[in-house]
Amino acid sequence: MGSPGALAGWGLLDYKTEKYVMTRNWRVGVLQRLLQLGVVVYVVGWALIVKKGYQEQDLDPQISVITKLKGVSVTQIKELGTRLWDVADFVKPAQGENVFFLVTNFLVTPEQVQGRCPESPRALPWHCVPPAVPELGALDSGVRPLCRQNRVCHPSIPLANCWAHEDCPEGETGTHSHGIKTGQCVVFNGTHRTCEIRGWCPVESSTVPVKPLLLQAKNFTLFIKNTVTFSKFNFSKSNALETWDNTYFKWCRYDPLSSPFCPVFRIGDLVAAAGGDFEDLALLGGSVGIRVLWDCDLDAGGSDCRPHYSFQLQERSYNFRTATHWWEASGVEARSLLKLYGIRFDILVTGRAGKFGIIPTTITLGTGAAWLGVITFFCDLLLLYVDGESHFYWTTKYEEAKAPKVTSNPEQTEPASAPPHLAAQVP
Repeated sequence: MGSPGALAGWGLLDYKTEKYVMTRNWRVGVLQRLLQLGVVVYVVGWALIVKKGYQEQDLDPQISVITKLKGVSVTQIKELGTRLWDVADFVKPAQGENVFFLVTNFLVTPEQVQGRCPESPRALPWHCVPPAVPELGALDSGVRPLCRQNRVCHPSIPLANCWAHEDCPEGETGTHSHGIKTGQCVVFNGTHRTCEIRGWCPVESSTVPVKPLLLQAKNFTLFIKNTVTFSKFNFSKSNALETWDNTYFKWCRYDPLSSPFCPVFRIGDLVAAAGGDFEDLALLGGSVGIRVLWDCDLDAGGSDCRPHYSFQLQERSYNFRTATHWWEASGVEARSLLKLYGIRFDILVTGRAGKFGIIPTTITLGTGAAWLGVITFFCDLLLLYVDGESHFYWTTKYEEAKAPKVTSNPEQTEPASAPPHLAAQVP
């Protein structure tokens, strides 16, 4: 290893201490003050006041949601006659949670039994449009209709429509079919021939009503009871206002201006707030999101801890099927099939709670102090490397200080002046 003198020659054993130099450079001075002002505004205005950087946060509350729909409606259709619909009929599932379905329209296929029947001609489309449908005797003659540009019209695979038995391969099924093909091409009605299937017969109708059958559902009411618990602060709050009036929840309706904290919503108003038209949405179904946001400042005791509601239209088409099964006296299983259209409601609850804490306050203030140090370092770089007089600032800021050397040989030192009274005695 090298000697200490060699290490000192490389500056490895030098000690550096700060030296403050007052410079009269107004450009760098203005820049420094503007940057410092920006840091102070950011730390005080944004980090501390807006983002509440002085508080400890709880961003994962425990959530409980209970929903309840109320209303009745009446429908008059051929398959069911006059029927009254109440909560047990138009709400799925019956036990209200944060996701539920409100029936607004439906297709009914009553008294289905398992057997053989023609497939629905609208189950699967043709790739081309044929001319007039041939007579029944043409099934055995091999005659097929011609498509546009005089090409033979061949159906998609699998197909509901057919012109001969070979169009219906036995045992074939399709994604949209209602059963398994028997290999026979049969008459569906006066204008269509379809493949015969083995399944639940008669097949489901594909005709959708032009108006929602449960249009009165727009006047139904939805009650949302939501409770959040911030376990970190042992704090719990419900969106149901504490009141001595037992009839309050029966007559109050949510309104963002006049009644923003009422948890009872009219369905028509809720859909409109989400940006949809109820009659259009009720015809073929859809999905609406309800967001409940809790933003609680517990430094004020939780008095301003209130939910804020927002609504969003998520989908414009939604349906599913359900069936009721029974056994007839003959021992045959039967069912009534319902294809239900309606509005799916998704309730999403999020929240945060904050309370003063010394640790987050210290971290926020320490971050601001660190930024002030970065500004000083940045301005030093401008002076020492960018400014036109950088060489002058460099030599002024970094000055090498050496102690005077003292030797032990008295001959190499100049004698000190003798006192006057001693100098007079010298010959």
